Amino acid sequence: MTQIYVDSDACPVKAEVIRVAKRYGLGVTFVSNSWMRLPEEWGAKLVVVEGQFDAADYWIVEHVVKNDVVVAGDIPLAHRCIKAGARVIGPDGRLFDEENIGSILAMRDLLHVLRGAGEITGGPAPFQNKDRSKFLQVLDRVIQDIKRSWTDPNAT
Repeated sequence: MTQIYVDSDACPVKAEVIRVAKRYGLGVTFVSNSWMRLPEEWGAKLVVVEGQFDAADYWIVEHVVKNDVVVAGDIPLAHRCIKAGARVIGPDGRLFDEENIGSILAMRDLLHVLRGAGEITGGPAPFQNKDRSKFLQVLDRVIQDIKRSWTDPNAT
């Protein structure tokens, strides 16, 4: 059965994940470096991991399996989850997959170098309602694709 894992420390779409998980009857686990309040209307689980940097990322990678869904904006985490067979969606609705993750990682690394050299000083655009809407559409589509694959082995 598909599970949804959320890298939740800075995730702006927690309520949306719960709403979609509830509709499909899927389990959802929020993984965080510290305790946080979750919406109480449904039994979402919170796992708090402490210790090393990226402890939440390591926890998610250890637990994710094929056809799980991961919500994360962390590109190296997305890459590792894709390798495990998971579907990965950024909070802004960006779908990470085997076809695009290599170029996304390369761009991330290039931007890191340019920021370090002072060539780029800005960060990502602020999160907007259109990002939330896109996220909901992509999450719904990904879950439907996974459910189709349960009944049709030739489906994507």
